[in-house]
Amino acid sequence: MKNLQYNFNQKCAVVTGGAAGIGHRITETFLQNGATVVIWDYSTEALQQAKSDFKAFEGRLHVAQVDVTKRESIQQAVSALPGPIDILINNAGITRDKSFAKLTDADWDAVIQTNLTGLYNVTKGLFEKFNPQSAQKRIINISSVVGLYGNFGQTNYAAAKAGVIGMTKTLAKELGRKGFTVNAVAPGFIKTAMTNAMPKEVLEQMASKVPVARLGETDDIANACLFLSSAEAGYINGTTISVDGGIVL
Repeated sequence: MKNLQYNFNQKCAVVTGGAAGIGHRITETFLQNGATVVIWDYSTEALQQAKSDFKAFEGRLHVAQVDVTKRESIQQAVSALPGPIDILINNAGITRDKSFAKLTDADWDAVIQTNLTGLYNVTKGLFEKFNPQSAQKRIINISSVVGLYGNFGQTNYAAAKAGVIGMTKTLAKELGRKGFTVNAVAPGFIKTAMTNAMPKEVLEQMASKVPVARLGETDDIANACLFLSSAEAGYINGTTISVDGGIVL
């Protein structure tokens, strides 16, 4: 056995929510391994920052302002693609956390429309854009550990992320014979700009709940996506990989 040497030259990946947070690191990891990457993100400011951050890869980087809840927005972005795609990372998502008693209809609708219906919209919009010559088409859906075990104050988010897992399993069954694998990655507590702004004692409390006694890095999620997109992962289909340090145990 040899160490994996990823080579995504001549491959094109679409990363939704790819301009910031976990998506930013996923984008960077695929660029570093030779892929052409198309970022679809709602924030024009984050897109501009990503273009600056990834200036060294500008020949292989394409960006579009996309609202995943709006099918017409997706269709416009689809028409601007540089060519067929090989990999889709459905990463775009939002939170509107409140206890169920305080949750509003608007909180529910926003999260379901972005995190679940948005995933459907993107996957449906791009389905015919996958490289028809490829037998290694990849769809990776970013779920969450709360979609596996629930979480106080996240009724809407947990429901959406559980739905992502159900959709992943169904697409894996339907599309496997068409050259696709479809898998989900369920992050646990991951260090991002948002968590870095939290008080130290809160972060320590979060880490204490994790068997490996630390928060995850965005690299941990990006590396899981990279592996699932590789040829070596070609027999992994319909699974959810929990990248959480063992918190779901």
